[in-house]
Amino acid sequence: MRDSSICTLLFFIMIACSTPDSYWTERQLTEAPQNHELDHNENFSPDDAWIVYDTRPNPAGIQQNTKIEKVNIQNGETKILYEVSQPNSFGPGVGAVSYHPYLNQVVFIHGPEAANEERPYAGHRRTGVIVDESEPGVPRWMDSRDIVPPFTSGALRGGTHRHQWSADGEWIGFTYNDALMVALENETGEKRDLRTVGVSKRMGPQVIVPSDSVGEQVQGTWFSVLLVPVVPNPRPGTDEISKAYEDWWVGHSGYRKPDGMLQRARAFMGDLITPKGEQLTEVFIVDVPDSIHLVGDLGPLEGTATQMPAPPKGATVRRLTRTADRKYPGIASEPRHWLSSSADGDWISYLAKDDAGVVQVFLVSPMGGEPKQATYHHVSVQSMVRWHPREKVFTYVCDNSLFLLSVSSEGDVSDPTRLTKRSAEPPFAPCWSRDGQRIAFNRYVLSARGAFIQVFLAEKLR
Repeated sequence: MRDSSICTLLFFIMIACSTPDSYWTERQLTEAPQNHELDHNENFSPDDAWIVYDTRPNPAGIQQNTKIEKVNIQNGETKILYEVSQPNSFGPGVGAVSYHPYLNQVVFIHGPEAANEERPYAGHRRTGVIVDESEPGVPRWMDSRDIVPPFTSGALRGGTHRHQWSADGEWIGFTYNDALMVALENETGEKRDLRTVGVSKRMGPQVIVPSDSVGEQVQGTWFSVLLVPVVPNPRPGTDEISKAYEDWWVGHSGYRKPDGMLQRARAFMGDLITPKGEQLTEVFIVDVPDSIHLVGDLGPLEGTATQMPAPPKGATVRRLTRTADRKYPGIASEPRHWLSSSADGDWISYLAKDDAGVVQVFLVSPMGGEPKQATYHHVSVQSMVRWHPREKVFTYVCDNSLFLLSVSSEGDVSDPTRLTKRSAEPPFAPCWSRDGQRIAFNRYVLSARGAFIQVFLAEKLR
């Protein structure tokens, strides 16, 4: 009798944990024995006809990657958009490509053209490049790089990556590491190489960078600044940040403030120190002012030989979550993920452990307040959240399947729906099409030459 009761209880637990199925059709788009890395970007072309990706040999192998490609969603045709002409084992390296929201342009990481053993591709030695499909193979440098004093306002001194267009195409957000701070850390042994986040503006003031003979200087066409001050040793119990990263635009046009005005902003993860001296990662937001060329109170935009570039006037940072008292405090470190936001800017999503130690999706308002748990799976969520381009709906990976979940304005959530059948290899890096009818994703596929990352497409049944 006791065993029967246990079986009955387990049955009802399984029913409670189950989710409705609404399978979309699924098909594999790429076949070539190489990787096709989507890398959590906006990979669909403006007309939804193509998906762009890079071909890095492994997840950390941008330094060795030489090509940016795209695949047609109808017939699987592939085309090379950009290929490095004279690569070597030190670079230059290209990758992490994303489509412009309405122009046939892509932006991606590009290492130094004259990469060599002394100056290889590195986190502090890379910039953003824009390629227009009308001129495939022709790079247009986005952010300027100036590491020779006197430094230049609107130029940076290190490496940008994870370039993300704003919905209007006038801004690009990025994460950043500073080459001067890397050199200073190597010289002094003190921690100075601190990651932070910034933005570039297409119509900012003109930036002029002096050239050099070794290819370290880069003349870009956009105006770039850092947004978040970081310190090597945050004071315990304060909101000082040692690392700002995994950032995302908030909404298509920002979030709505209490006065009803829209505010452009980026959400990001920030590492800090608790009163007990423990490291904790929380959700932060930084307002992005329109006039990023105006100098703020923390120092020059271009920085100094011993100081990182300072944020512009009006770049206001706020902490949104305070989770130190939870059983499992902070943002989940695994899986690696980025914050993301609903199209209207009402919610910012992140992953964290529930009281059972299972990684779930949580939501927090850009105005702060108590976070809301959105998922209640019995196994951990396996990917970041990707929001529908217009609706309060998001997709994510759990139990080796794509799931879908909708959210009300008040934060009430629907039961999750399983969109793809459970597979032996989990999907990853999901991305919505512009019209919200398809989701592209990656999955490893075994072939005679090994396992390679391929592009798949899940589509609504019509």
